[in-house]
Amino acid sequence: MKTNESGMKFPTKGYRRRFYMAETKDKEYVLRQVEEQGIKFIRLWFTDILGALKSFAIVKDELEDALDEGMGFDGSSITGYQTIEESDMIAKPDPSTYEILPWRPKEKGVARIICDVLNPSGKPYEGDPRYVLKRNLQRAEKKGLIFNIGPELEYFYFMNSQSADVIDHGGYFDLTPLDQATDLRRDTIFALEDMGIRVEYSHHEVGPSQHEIDLRFTDALTMSDRVMTYRLVVKEIALRAGYYATFMPKPIPGENGSGMHTHQSLFKGKKNAFFNPNDNFHLSDMAKGYIAGQLKHVSEFCLVTSQWVNSYKRLIPGYEAPVYISWARRNRSALIRVPMYKPGNEMATRVELRCPDPACNPYLAFAVMLASGLDGIEKGYELPDPIEKDIFKMTTQQLEAHGIGSLPENLGLAIERAKNSELVRSALGDFVFDRLIALKKKEWEDYQVQVTPYELERYLPVL
Repeated sequence: MKTNESGMKFPTKGYRRRFYMAETKDKEYVLRQVEEQGIKFIRLWFTDILGALKSFAIVKDELEDALDEGMGFDGSSITGYQTIEESDMIAKPDPSTYEILPWRPKEKGVARIICDVLNPSGKPYEGDPRYVLKRNLQRAEKKGLIFNIGPELEYFYFMNSQSADVIDHGGYFDLTPLDQATDLRRDTIFALEDMGIRVEYSHHEVGPSQHEIDLRFTDALTMSDRVMTYRLVVKEIALRAGYYATFMPKPIPGENGSGMHTHQSLFKGKKNAFFNPNDNFHLSDMAKGYIAGQLKHVSEFCLVTSQWVNSYKRLIPGYEAPVYISWARRNRSALIRVPMYKPGNEMATRVELRCPDPACNPYLAFAVMLASGLDGIEKGYELPDPIEKDIFKMTTQQLEAHGIGSLPENLGLAIERAKNSELVRSALGDFVFDRLIALKKKEWEDYQVQVTPYELERYLPVL
């Protein structure tokens, strides 16, 4: 066992997974690993429409049947899934996602496998977010394109889940002596690496007790699975140390919220299809169409990338969150940023969408990002000029002169812009689209009838 400075223990022998595999992770590989590693329980994971991770466990003796036939469950109890009269669903494990949970005991250990959700007929369930993403990826694959994603997920550490009491008062890139949060980040990275997830770097973010661990880019389906895993690992490691981690977009009034800046690129084989050495911006026509498509549709798909009432407390001017629809290279006040090209590093040419938050459903979020970009490519949308000035300092007249629109100001407006969007409906499919709109309308209605502490404090004594 490996013990770190914070006293947490991680099993190492037989658990450390390299970033390459000598053999394909198929059914035979999984069954062999379960036997050799002494795994007793296997957790089957899948995701509901809102992005909540669902899980149930099977013992190893049931694993082979599960890999062959899947395991049945009641879909009527899953948010956004089936009604009670058509509730039978099947969770079919994807053996390529098999990993051991490093924080569980080595003896009679625990592994997880991410599942696709199927109808009893064996066909993909149209309400499964993983299937929604797969369907959109097929659209790119028909063009010979691979959709790569590299997200930057920010989050906060608090003393507990009942209040926003911070555990540090650091700022951007701060390093403080005896920093417990630094230990938490390190322990989280150990766990992620043990699960085969590559980490690029980690650091303290702008807000007090706000942190970020960035994952190495990979294809969108793998990254969606990793985002779901990442969020659980961050929370698990924090809880084991006596703290609470949250991906709530805006937990502290007056401080920056947490975003999920999402770097995107399209590859043809090993070639970056976004790079053009002869263009002033080093962007190909495909990249320009992709950016233009996202600029055109971002207000419509904002409901998917920022899906909670609280998401729109983050998307306001003054707290570094981009709200104005524009693109730039070095200007971080723009909604979409294209990082500056470094000679000899054309593989890194990418598009960074800065409005999503880390509490979204990554399968659905990446699906609408891709769909909007492909729409721009296929329809030849023209890319406007970049805005390299600080947009936050522009007047209303200046914004209008530059043709710069803004994102929805609250969940209600986001619903209105999404519900009439043919692109979002097509990307999500009728089933997920209709149920997501219904769920979000209910959330907005519930929020509107609340009387908040702010209202009581401000109005009760004087009205």
